[in-house]
Amino acid sequence: MSTAMIFVGLILSTIQATASNSWLLAWLCLELNTLSILPFISKTKHPRAIEAATKYFLTQATASCLLLLAGTSNAWLTGTWDMTQMSNKLTSTTMLIALTMKMGTVPTHFWLPEVLQGSTLLTALLISTWQKIAPMSLLFIMSNNIQPTFTLTLGLLSTTFGGWGGMNQTQLRKMMAYSSIANMGWTVITLTHEPKASMINIFTYIILTTPTFLLMALTSTKTLQNMTTMWSTSPLATTTMTLLLLSTAGLPPLTGFLPKLIIMNELVTQNLTPLATMAMMTSLLSLSFYLRTTYLTTLLNPPSSATSATKWRQKMTKNKTMILLPTATTSTFMMPALIP
Repeated sequence: MSTAMIFVGLILSTIQATASNSWLLAWLCLELNTLSILPFISKTKHPRAIEAATKYFLTQATASCLLLLAGTSNAWLTGTWDMTQMSNKLTSTTMLIALTMKMGTVPTHFWLPEVLQGSTLLTALLISTWQKIAPMSLLFIMSNNIQPTFTLTLGLLSTTFGGWGGMNQTQLRKMMAYSSIANMGWTVITLTHEPKASMINIFTYIILTTPTFLLMALTSTKTLQNMTTMWSTSPLATTTMTLLLLSTAGLPPLTGFLPKLIIMNELVTQNLTPLATMAMMTSLLSLSFYLRTTYLTTLLNPPSSATSATKWRQKMTKNKTMILLPTATTSTFMMPALIP
């Protein structure tokens, strides 16, 4: 009963934050959202889970303090808590830093890999997807008042460090964390020029990440070594995971290629061709570890071990597989239907 109430609080706080028009109400909803996710992170009785919950709380509390400072300063200068009245450059920049810290972009990305590594796979799914909706909605509302140079710099740094950090990871949760940082960079990079493209990218990322984490949870896959024996649990799950990873990497004709194409087109339209070229080059860093994981999943037949020989005993229940089916299909084969 208590878990259900906490989960309802998590959902309602996010919905209320996206629907609010006042910085004070948005701050309150974000605080409730943070307090709702903490029991899920610390539910596992393990020191790593407590450490992850502490790091998440301290980071989110710092971001909330910055958000409240920016909102209060803006209300002092303009006389209103309205989100659309962010004419001061200092307050809008401070608000941008606070919201990007909650989302996990460079240079305030340091907490995300450690928190995801200390959480369960389903909790990591919530942090990577649902917890980004409210901050991204607030950024969308104030996108007209953000400095373009600042967002372009944050976006390019996030795509670079997200790809670079994921290259030497063997833990899948940390790899997905750096993938999240890189995708947040793609989202922020066009926030001021074309906010709708940013929203398309973030929701496509959520659609891609959800079945990936669900597959990892269903097959008890947490490391690259586990990926090599994933075929013994379910060959269909292995094929689906391969397509999801390639879609997240942005390879056509899969769905993940569409938002990158839209963002590249927008950057070139805004005469930012050098920046678009640099963003494409940094995406090759992310592509390298996606392809490495795909290679381990489908093409490598490892030596048998005591653990891999019995992994086929794991059962994938029908109910969980039915939840996975629509999201996995959408995240891999929807691009041809979306292109006019």
